[in-house]
Amino acid sequence: MKIQEYLKHHKIITDGAFGTYYAERYGTQEMPELANKNQPERVEKIHRAYIDAGAKLIRTNTFASNTVLLSAGMEDVKANIRAAAELAKKAASESEREIYVAGDIGPIPMDGGITDAETQYYEIARTFMEEGIDILTFETFSDMEHILPAIRRIKKDRDLFVMVQFSVNQFGYSNAGLSAGKLIAEAAAVDAVDAVGFNCGVGPGHMEQIIRRIHLDHGKYNIALPNAGYPKRIHNRLEFADNRGYFSKKAAELASMGMDIVGGCCGTNPSYILKLTETLDTVQKPGASAGVFETREVSGVRPGGFFRSPDGEPKQKKLIAVELAPPVNADDEKLLEAAHILKNVNVDVVTFPDSPSGRTRIDSVLMAAKVKLETGLEVMPHICCRDKNAIAMRSMLMGAKINDIRNLLIVTGDPIPALDRQMVKSVFNFDSVGLMKIVQDMNEEVFTEAPMAYGGAINQGRKNMDHEIQRVKKKMAAGAGFFLTQPVFSKEDAERIRRIKASTGAQILCGIMPLISRKNALFMKNEIAGIHVPDEIIERYPEEGSKEAGEAVGVAVAREIMTYTEDFTDGYYFSFPFNRVYLLERILN
Repeated sequence: MKIQEYLKHHKIITDGAFGTYYAERYGTQEMPELANKNQPERVEKIHRAYIDAGAKLIRTNTFASNTVLLSAGMEDVKANIRAAAELAKKAASESEREIYVAGDIGPIPMDGGITDAETQYYEIARTFMEEGIDILTFETFSDMEHILPAIRRIKKDRDLFVMVQFSVNQFGYSNAGLSAGKLIAEAAAVDAVDAVGFNCGVGPGHMEQIIRRIHLDHGKYNIALPNAGYPKRIHNRLEFADNRGYFSKKAAELASMGMDIVGGCCGTNPSYILKLTETLDTVQKPGASAGVFETREVSGVRPGGFFRSPDGEPKQKKLIAVELAPPVNADDEKLLEAAHILKNVNVDVVTFPDSPSGRTRIDSVLMAAKVKLETGLEVMPHICCRDKNAIAMRSMLMGAKINDIRNLLIVTGDPIPALDRQMVKSVFNFDSVGLMKIVQDMNEEVFTEAPMAYGGAINQGRKNMDHEIQRVKKKMAAGAGFFLTQPVFSKEDAERIRRIKASTGAQILCGIMPLISRKNALFMKNEIAGIHVPDEIIERYPEEGSKEAGEAVGVAVAREIMTYTEDFTDGYYFSFPFNRVYLLERILN
C-alpha cells in the first residue's frame, strides 16, 4: 500500500535518531554514515531495533551523505547511499509488518565551498529513486532555497512521496531567520511537496508550542519529529536525560493536534519509539484528515516608505534618493551639514551605506536614526549580510522600526578585505534574497500594522545579464519593491538597465555619481569594483583643472545621464564623492 493510502486512515510513527543512538549504542563519535560500507551489520541492527519498537517508517542512514560531509566525490557518495538503501530495505523486508523506507537527505553545508548544491540534491534524490525508494525526506533545513529545484525536478522523473522538514529554535525561527509559519506556508504551496513539518532543534514541549501558533490550512500531511529534549555535556559528550514518558505524551498530543507523522530526532532511541507506540493510537478516527489548521488573514496594510505618499498611493514624480556615507570616525558634523542641505532641496530619501568595502564606519541604522531625528528627512539605511546572523538581524530591524525607520536597502555586501580576514570573520548566513525573506516574514508577523518597505541593488555591469534579471525577479518575489542601480556612466549602461526594466517591470532608480575631478574619475575606474567609468568620461575632465571646473563636468555628465534614462527610470539615486551634496541643486535646476 502506498504511504498516501495508509495515511488516509492511520497516523505513522517513524524511527528515532539514527546518529545519537549509533553513538550511544557503539560508544563512538564517528560519522554513522561511514558504517554503511565499513560496518553494515551495525546499521541493519539499528533499523531492526526501531522496527521492533513499532516504527512504521524508517529513514536511511544518509543524513550526512554528501560530498562536503563525507569529504568524497559524488560517485563515492552515491555508493554510500546505495549501501544505506539496501540495508534499510533488507531490515524492512524481514519484518512481518509492512514498513516504509524513506531516503533521508540532510543539508549540504554551504560554507564548504560548494557551488552545485541544487544539482547534488537532485543526484542524491535520483540515486534513491534508482534504488527503488519512493519516499524522500528532506530534513533539518532552514529554508527551501537550494532543495526546491531538486524536488521539482525529481518529481517530474517519478511520482515520489516528498517530505520536507524544517529545524527551528524554541522561539520558532530557523537559522535562516524565517518563522515556522512562513516556512510551512512556503513548503505547503509547492505542488511537488506532499508532507511538511519540523524535526530537531527543539524538544517536544517547545515543538508543541510552536505548532499551536501556526494557523494554516495547507492541505498537506503534517510532520513532527522533536528531539528528546536538550542535552547536557558530560565528560565531553552530549547526553540526553531519560524522559521517555514525557516525550511519548507530548508526541501523542502533537498527533491529536493534526500531526499525521510523528517520531523522534536527536536523543530518541528505540525505547522512546516503543513508549510512543504504546501511548499513541495510530488509527485515524472517521472524519480526521490532514491540514486541520485554520487560515490566518495577513494584514492588508500596504508598506509605507518613500515610494508611497502618506495616504499609501504610489508617487508619480521622479524620485530622488541621495547617499551619505557615514564617517569612519565618531565625528558626524559634516554629514549632518550635508543632510541639512538636502532637506532644503526636498529629496525623497537619504540613504546610508553599511560599511562599504568591509571597512568600519558608523552603523548605518544608527546614523539614519540620528539624521531622521535631527532633520525630519525620510531615511533608508543599507543593510548588508556580512556582519550579523539572523538573531542580530531581527533585533536590528526591530530597533530600526521603533526609531521610525520605514525604508531599507538590502544588499549582500562587500567581503572583508583579504588582509583583515585573519582577524575579522564574515558571517554571510544568507544573501540579500535570504534577508529579504526575513523582512518579508517580519512584515507579516511583527510589523503587521506598518510593514517595512525595502528594495535591492542592481548590478547592470554583470556580464551575464540573464542571471542579473533572474536575481531581480527573485528579489521581487521576496518582496523587494524598488531597486537602486550601480552608477551609470554610458548609454550602454542605460540600455542594460532599460532591458532589466522591460524584463521585470521593477521600479528602478538609476545610479548617478557626479565625479568631481580627473583624479576622482581615475580612482573610481581603477580602484572600485563594479563601477565602469569609460575613458571618454575621464577625458572630459581637465588634467590640472580647478575644483570648479571638475565639478562643472560632473554636473554636465549627470544631466546627460538623466536625459537618456528619463523615459524608463522611476527616479535617480545620487552618490556624491566626499558628500558634496550641494551639487544636487545645480543638477536638478
